[in-house]
Amino acid sequence: MEKTIQSAKIISGLIITAVILLSVFFKGYTSEKPESAKATTKEQAASVAPVGVPVDGQVLHSESLNEEMTVSGTLMAYQEVSISSELNRKVVAVHAKEGKFVNAGTMLFKLDDADLLAELEQLKQQEKLVLLNERRLKDLIDREAAIQQDYDQAFTNLKVLQAKIEQLKVMIAKTSIRAPFSGYLGIVNVYTGAFVTPGSPLALLTDNSRLKIDFAVPEKHANTLKTGDEVQYNVESNDKIYKGRIVAHEAGLDQKTKTLLMRAVTDNKGSELLPGQSARLTLRLSNTGNALMVPNQALIPSSKGYSVYVANAGKAGFKSIEVGERNAFSVHVTKGLAPGDTIITSNMLRLTPGSAIQLVSIK
Repeated sequence: MEKTIQSAKIISGLIITAVILLSVFFKGYTSEKPESAKATTKEQAASVAPVGVPVDGQVLHSESLNEEMTVSGTLMAYQEVSISSELNRKVVAVHAKEGKFVNAGTMLFKLDDADLLAELEQLKQQEKLVLLNERRLKDLIDREAAIQQDYDQAFTNLKVLQAKIEQLKVMIAKTSIRAPFSGYLGIVNVYTGAFVTPGSPLALLTDNSRLKIDFAVPEKHANTLKTGDEVQYNVESNDKIYKGRIVAHEAGLDQKTKTLLMRAVTDNKGSELLPGQSARLTLRLSNTGNALMVPNQALIPSSKGYSVYVANAGKAGFKSIEVGERNAFSVHVTKGLAPGDTIITSNMLRLTPGSAIQLVSIK
């Protein structure tokens, strides 16, 4: 019995000793890692650490820039006149055809001139008698058989009568209403038998072979556009681009709007365009051959102007710039940048001067 108890004590002591040795072994193993394991952990941490703010960039290149301005204008006939009478007369014939082209000098309306022709014949007969009397007195004067005063009176009567004849001929000519220039007739407003008075509109004659375009430009560009400059325009009725040339402008600015009224002339072959249509003109103001264009989203506004971030050796540089004209997508940089600079176009809010960056894409 005593031997059994002693054997049990010995076995329990061995077990306790083994447990103590194992705990010491595992403690030492977990508390001291090899140097190689420590190095591997540092390399992994370095590989996942961020290298900079991810941004997009764009490399600047010189390009041609046409500075343009868009204004509205109105198409007008090159020539247009309302045909009317100068006399109180009855219309005896209408030769005008609505909507037809007529040449300059074509008879359009004929007014009654019967009484005028009769009066003209009467004056011509009187002229014969007065002329005969003037010649007889002239012969007498040459032979000193008449006084000069009688001849002067006869000569004056002849000239007065001839003047009346010419005046009557002018009135008779006004009874024949003719086209003052070549063009298209509009709607005829009178017919045979109608009585017309001075100023009564008979028909509208329009020359559409060319069109005039009136438009206004701001005071800033009043001296930029010159006579002879080309303009481009389009209208609502189609998608074509038409061209014209500036032919004149007002001598001064409009005092209310501070704009300069200008006029261009354009061909209208085929009569595609009609007077009264609105036109949208594109005016070329300047042409720059080495312009630097920066996207609008790259600009950083401030009270002093505009700035941009520029990528330089993995860092974000901050540059102040001066800008000129802009369009819907970009702005012309006139000072502060050079061809070859890489500007940052995204994530600018996360940057400060000198920030580390990582270029994700470059245009």
